[in-house]
Amino acid sequence: MKSIIRILGKYKKETVLAPLFKLLEASFELLVPLVVASLIDYGILQNNKGHIIKSFLLLILLAVVGLISSVTAQYFSAKAAIGVSTQLRSDMFAKIQSFSFSELDKLGTSTMITRMTSDIHQVQNGVNMFLRLFLRSPFIVFGAMIMAFTVDVKGALVFAGTIPVLGIVVFAIILVSIPLYRKSQQNLDNLTAKTRENLSGVRVIRAFCQEEKEIKEFRTLNEILNKSQKYVGKISALMNPVTYVIINVAIIILIYVGALRVDSGRITQGAVVALYNYMSQILVELIKLANLIITLTKSVACANRVESIFAIHSTLETMTENDSNATTDKTDYIVFDNVGLTYQNAGEESLSDINFTVKKGETVGIIGGTGSGKSSLVNLIPHFYDCTKGNVYIDGINVKAYPPERLREKIGIVLQKAVLFKGSIKENILWGNPDATKEDVVKAIEISQSEDVISAKKDGLDEMIEHGGRNLSGGQKQRLTIARAIVRNPDILILDDSSSALDYATDAKLRQAIHSLDKNMTVFIVSQRTSSIMSADKILVLDDGRIVGMGTHEQLMENCGIYKEIHLSQTR
Repeated sequence: MKSIIRILGKYKKETVLAPLFKLLEASFELLVPLVVASLIDYGILQNNKGHIIKSFLLLILLAVVGLISSVTAQYFSAKAAIGVSTQLRSDMFAKIQSFSFSELDKLGTSTMITRMTSDIHQVQNGVNMFLRLFLRSPFIVFGAMIMAFTVDVKGALVFAGTIPVLGIVVFAIILVSIPLYRKSQQNLDNLTAKTRENLSGVRVIRAFCQEEKEIKEFRTLNEILNKSQKYVGKISALMNPVTYVIINVAIIILIYVGALRVDSGRITQGAVVALYNYMSQILVELIKLANLIITLTKSVACANRVESIFAIHSTLETMTENDSNATTDKTDYIVFDNVGLTYQNAGEESLSDINFTVKKGETVGIIGGTGSGKSSLVNLIPHFYDCTKGNVYIDGINVKAYPPERLREKIGIVLQKAVLFKGSIKENILWGNPDATKEDVVKAIEISQSEDVISAKKDGLDEMIEHGGRNLSGGQKQRLTIARAIVRNPDILILDDSSSALDYATDAKLRQAIHSLDKNMTVFIVSQRTSSIMSADKILVLDDGRIVGMGTHEQLMENCGIYKEIHLSQTR
């Protein structure tokens, strides 16, 4: 809730004017029963046509002024609510961008999507309803009771007994509903996760004929969500009938008491009508208040879920260059000093005792079996994860001491999964360097062996890429992501198994082009192919998170059985 209150502080005018205009509308509404009572007692019963016309015109005036006040209040409340939701989405997106890979892995994509869409939409509705009705409804309820006392004290005692009973019923239902709404939103998270998983993996599902199984699992999750929403809906639905029963019983008592007092001449018929109107106003407002409370209950549950994202702080450790282990000898450009890595909630280390150094301009090949820790190792260089033991140094400075922007400006990285965004080919390449010239882009395309990709497209660099690069092959996507990294002109280039979809000839041309770059670039190549790393200055062989071999291709063929086995299995 802190974030919502903070953002609402930017809409002080709207948060003040919206309730004020609603209170103004309510004030005119409370005058209507008195005008009606006067119309009956002094107009209709006395056949005073002049008084009837004046009362009728006064009712029209009250209605027009009330309508104007209501529309004005709606405008200000909607403006504040939409402003809050817009700012919340922007702040949440910025917050998510600040998370390390550890937080992203823990939260999951579906949870963040639900928070940013459904939850914030519920918060928007809650803010809107709160500004419009939270002061108006109680004002009408208690105002009607006070006005009833000005009409007839004994008749108004019915009001005094009814309102506390209604309050108990309403708040009892609220206390039960809030945790149930929270559980319902969690079930929505689970369904969203399943939906996203199925949509992203629809081809795999069809390839293995698992449609029926996935449909069954989806229906199960959908039924759980359905049942939880129905259950909390039934409890919330008790609000209206229970309040109607209480109010109607109160109206019966009021009419009975009023009839006796009219018969005895203590009050007029108009006064009974006024009391009845005030009781009807209380009924309508309590129904509105009940619906408001249901909406606010949902909104509070969703606001807490949104706030839980803002409460998460990045686990990436930072330090200053004054810290004792922030710097080291600059003889070597990149140093892994006894590094270990354990992922959150993992039972054992993914990397253990990693020690090696790299000089500026060297090419390092990394190879190993599936799950041996190759990607984990290179992800420590741009500080995507914190090493849980030891330190990683670049140019003599611990990666934890670098500001993230400064560190990642030095690095161009192509991750295992080639990700392209909706837009033109040129726009995607310029993600690597928005200030790149046309010559820089052309050079990056040449080095990444993407010329044939561009030439095959009708609009060349302006060809539009669909969401996720659906209109490109795997090899085309990989080459364009490599171009995006190279156009950055980085000091360190990391290719994380980014040529797996390329044929051997294109892969060889790519490596040759990278080696021919004028810049003294340090290159890390993660690959399953020994042919991709044979010419590297240093090759690291990983097995079960440990370095089991290090050296050139020739040295490893003599000294490392695992490397020799991999190479022979691919070349025989």
